[in-house]
Amino acid sequence: MECSKIFMAIKDSMELLSGKWKIQILGVLMYKGTIRFMDLLREVDGIGAKMLSKELQELEINELVTRTVFNTKPITVEYEITEYGKSMGPMINEIIQWGIEHRKRVFRKSK
Repeated sequence: MECSKIFMAIKDSMELLSGKWKIQILGVLMYKGTIRFMDLLREVDGIGAKMLSKELQELEINELVTRTVFNTKPITVEYEITEYGKSMGPMINEIIQWGIEHRKRVFRKSK
């Protein structure tokens, strides 16, 4: 594959997954399954409701997440990772593994 296609693919991926929340959101949805908005808000440490809503909208536009609204009182909204979103599983698992090893390395040195 030529370099320009590789660099474009990297750019596209980074634009879609940029920021500190999207990969965390996808990870929660991969491991927790279908989840309500407020439960997702609790799972993603440090994110606010407005930012979570924005990030979920972008993930939905890019067909990585589906949103289901139930006609209850109050309205219930659930989110689920799509089959297409699940295709990111190997990458997210690699990030998890790297993060585990990195923590071991960094915290071992700081002792």
